[in-house]
Amino acid sequence: MTPKTPAEASLYGILDLGYVPAAHVESMTIALCEGGVDLLQLRAKKAAKSEVEQLARRMQSVMRDFDVSLIINDHADVAAQIACEGVHVGQDDDAVVKAREVTGGACWVGKSTHSLAQAVAAQAEGADYLGFGPLYATGTKPDYVPIGLADIAEVHRRVSRPIFCIGGVNATRLDEILASGARRVVVVSAFLQAVDVRGEVRALKSRLP
Repeated sequence: MTPKTPAEASLYGILDLGYVPAAHVESMTIALCEGGVDLLQLRAKKAAKSEVEQLARRMQSVMRDFDVSLIINDHADVAAQIACEGVHVGQDDDAVVKAREVTGGACWVGKSTHSLAQAVAAQAEGADYLGFGPLYATGTKPDYVPIGLADIAEVHRRVSRPIFCIGGVNATRLDEILASGARRVVVVSAFLQAVDVRGEVRALKSRLP
C-alpha cells in the first residue's frame, strides 16, 4: 500500500499522549487506522526525544498494513531517523526550510497556523500543508484563542496548499465546519476519548467530501 499524501487526505488524526498512555499506543494506532484516518500524527509534547522515536517506531510497526502516513510533531530529526512520511511544526518551532533541511527533503512539512496572515505566510514559506485553527476552544490547546469559522472560506481562496481545519472538531460540529468551506479536518480528543474509536472514525469519515 502507498501512504496517502496530504492532497489525497481528508481526515487527519492525532495520537496525543495527553490522552493516550504510552502502553496503548499500538492499540490506538490500529483503531484509528482501521477506522479510516488518512494521516496520523504522533504528538508527545512532554516526552524525551528518545521516547518519541521509540513510540514512533512502535506506531510504524503496526501501520505497515494501512495506507496511512505517519507524521511526527516537532522533531524533524526523529522523522528523518525513522524515515516516516511527514513532520509538523508550530509557529514557535523550526522554520519549514529548517525542517526540510533536517529531513533531507524526504518528509512533507506541515505547519500550524492560527490566522489568515499566518496561513498565507506558511504557504510562502513552503509548507506542504497547513493546520488552520483552533476553530473552537479545545483542551488540547487551552492557551490558544479560538478563531471561529468565519475565515475558513477565505483561507481556501488565498492558500492553494491542503488545509486541515483543527481545534474542537467533532461529529456534532462537522456540518457547520463543512458548511463554512472546510474540505479537510483534524480530529483529536473526539476520537481518542470515544468508546468505539473505529466506529467514531468511520462515521465521521463517511461525512467528509
